[in-house]
Amino acid sequence: MKQQEFFSSRWALIIATIGIAVGTGNIWRFSRIVAQNGGGSFLIPWVIFLLIWSVPLIIAEFAIGKSSRMGPVGAFAKTGGRKFGWMGAFVVFVSTAIMFYYSVVTGWCLRYFFSSVSGDLFQTTNYLDYWNRFAGTYQPLLFHFISISFVAFVVMKGITKGIEKVTKFMVPSLIVILLILFVRAVTLPNAIEGIKYFFTPDLNVMLDYKVWLNALTQNAWDTGAGWGLILTYAIYMRKKEDISLNAALIGFGNNSISILAGITIFSTVFALSSVDAMNQISQSGPANTGLTFIYLPLLFSKISGSSALNLFFASIFFLGLFFAAFTSLISMVELSTRTLIDFGLKRKRAIAIVASLGFLLGIPSAIDLKFLANQDWVWGVGLILSGAFIAFVLWRYGIDKFRREIINGPGSDIKIGKWYNYVIGILIPVQVVILILWWLISSVSWDPEWWNPFHAENAGTAIFQWAIVLTVLIAANKYIVNKTLNNNNT
Repeated sequence: MKQQEFFSSRWALIIATIGIAVGTGNIWRFSRIVAQNGGGSFLIPWVIFLLIWSVPLIIAEFAIGKSSRMGPVGAFAKTGGRKFGWMGAFVVFVSTAIMFYYSVVTGWCLRYFFSSVSGDLFQTTNYLDYWNRFAGTYQPLLFHFISISFVAFVVMKGITKGIEKVTKFMVPSLIVILLILFVRAVTLPNAIEGIKYFFTPDLNVMLDYKVWLNALTQNAWDTGAGWGLILTYAIYMRKKEDISLNAALIGFGNNSISILAGITIFSTVFALSSVDAMNQISQSGPANTGLTFIYLPLLFSKISGSSALNLFFASIFFLGLFFAAFTSLISMVELSTRTLIDFGLKRKRAIAIVASLGFLLGIPSAIDLKFLANQDWVWGVGLILSGAFIAFVLWRYGIDKFRREIINGPGSDIKIGKWYNYVIGILIPVQVVILILWWLISSVSWDPEWWNPFHAENAGTAIFQWAIVLTVLIAANKYIVNKTLNNNNT
């Protein structure tokens, strides 16, 4: 099957791919992880892991997608061999499982935007109660439906008329919104204390191994590396497009937006918090509702002396959060849709199936925050395995051969040196092993019943669900691969 559709330009591709990387995790998750790991002490290992985890995997995804012109199942089978198509299927499943509840979170952002614009958000003084009253109704289900339906409409339009057009509007708009909030935040009284905390490293904190492990985890989360999403967008790259330069632009662009959001949130919290700022910003909970949907509305209610301005700043914040979530959700839906297209379905039928399943399988997360927390935990950690599988198929192909023939192939502006062989062949696997072991040891230490598959957030529930999915995919590997490759005459 010949590739028929492409992004119209390099910038269209880069903007769309930044839309993948920049999600709600850059805003709420990044700030929380920084607060829990010593502020400026966290930023140094975070940048290091950008270079030795995220960018190398983004390069790999671009190269695999561009060379194979297929979604993860076909791409893994062509690159690593037919026996390993199940690995690509696992990558698809992880991102699709995240899509089910991510649509719910996208709906939350949309609901809070409407609440801000209408002024309803500031009609209360108890934002925890306000959140509970929203979460305890069927409203999250309604906004989940709106989100998945809107995304399905965009993806059905295809690459240039749908995904490209929407991301060209939403991603630059998000950056403008963050810049407006940034300017307001850094001009608040005492904002400098938040900026100092954010950028001042402490050597003692940096010697804590947990800070480094959390920095690696955050990189796996917020750049989109290893999700298979960038691989999917790379299918629509033009032949003469450079891989390594695009990967670097996306990695550094994504982390720049995280820093912009971090400065904004820390400046605001330190300037306006009348209680312990770190206790507030470090709150967790399902999808970190503590910071985003409970504490930040409180801050916006007093960000200026004017109630109209407060409404304006709250409205654009939640609009920006919605744009960040929506552009990431588009890529997850496109990944699932492309997988079905490779399987032989037409785009309209594929998107109808993905949207319907996306809504139905997102219902438990919409009505039960504990279920959402469980899925967030299981498949968020599952991304580590996805990254490992990408590195594995490069090893199967021959890392040096892959670097020379595909990464440095036609359209390459910047040639990648042999250092890439060592990063993919040694550093990525070492990071995966360390992360998995640390995660297991931590799980055992905090939960005596770590093996119990029916706990919300422990090792047992993750391993149990992974095992079910992997068993099914490995058993069905031959059928899935043959169906995908035969349909594409490969």
